[in-house]
Amino acid sequence: MQHLPAADPRFAYTAFTGRNAAAPDGALRVQRTGLPTANPWGRILWEQFVQPVTARQSGVDLLHMLAYVSPLVATVPSVVTVHDLSFLRAPERFRPANRTYLSLLTGLSCQRARRIIAVSQHTKRDVMKVYGVPEEKIDVVFSGLDAAFVRPAPEAIGRFREAHGLPDKFILYLGTIEPRKNLSSLIRAYARVRPAGVKLVCAGGRGWMSEDVFQTVEELRLSRDVIFPGFVPDDDLPYWYSAAQVFVYPSAYEGFGLPVIEALACGVPTITTNASSLPEAAGEAALLFPPDDSAALAEALARLLADDSLQADLAARGPLQAAQFTWPGAAQCTAAVYARALNLPEAGIY
Repeated sequence: MQHLPAADPRFAYTAFTGRNAAAPDGALRVQRTGLPTANPWGRILWEQFVQPVTARQSGVDLLHMLAYVSPLVATVPSVVTVHDLSFLRAPERFRPANRTYLSLLTGLSCQRARRIIAVSQHTKRDVMKVYGVPEEKIDVVFSGLDAAFVRPAPEAIGRFREAHGLPDKFILYLGTIEPRKNLSSLIRAYARVRPAGVKLVCAGGRGWMSEDVFQTVEELRLSRDVIFPGFVPDDDLPYWYSAAQVFVYPSAYEGFGLPVIEALACGVPTITTNASSLPEAAGEAALLFPPDDSAALAEALARLLADDSLQADLAARGPLQAAQFTWPGAAQCTAAVYARALNLPEAGIY
């Protein structure tokens, strides 16, 4: 939103927000709703019944719905962003009502939209396959990376490590602790390698069905070696990544895989899976392994921990790969989608 106004000066923007949402930065008009949109039913009421009327009254020419669903009775043309189809691929992550709502309305929204934005080529293929949407209707717009994700100075990393009681050497996972992330597979791989003096830190809040992860730690008698620091504030993320010797993201399904990009930007050698969108995020800057294959992950861990030159090579490649994902670039691509939806020439050629 900050970069959209500069991406195409023909467009003016109105941001519809919840009543307690922070106002977006940039040259945007902000219009708040008084409805309790943090509540699922309040959001549905806003999304399906109030927003179409508000959009018409505000003189909106195009409505961009940022997450899956557009109004079924739309009064203006729409663009809809689809981040992933996890409500179909990993339904256990969703409350039944949310899962049902997304399952029913995402397909209808995709059919009705002028254009669809997918956050990765993998998500684009999923939308084409599941909903039968023609390829030419879908544009891929990768997310950007916050400028804060750079490697801090060694002295700052050392102070952070000391303040949080972190070991000198550790393997890091950072994300929600839930089944889709395959943490149990990472813990089993760590148990196979048992690297001397290297701990495993699994940072992030607990999600649904996380008990298996903690049970795996107990079964493998790793309670002294696997650390769960809990939720990590956004401002601390570059320090967590940069303090680690290796970052592992073993997820089986991601719409984009932003943690991989964040880790690469901080220059930490990274291992992730060859599943879904993660190879798009990793490029040639990380080691890949099949999800749920703890033996392959153990082999990758052992190889990386033992090879200083490989660590240095991946650390150098990471920031170059991450530099491809910028918010100004995402804004330019998004403005181009708006132009296509409105049958206008793209910025720079009119």
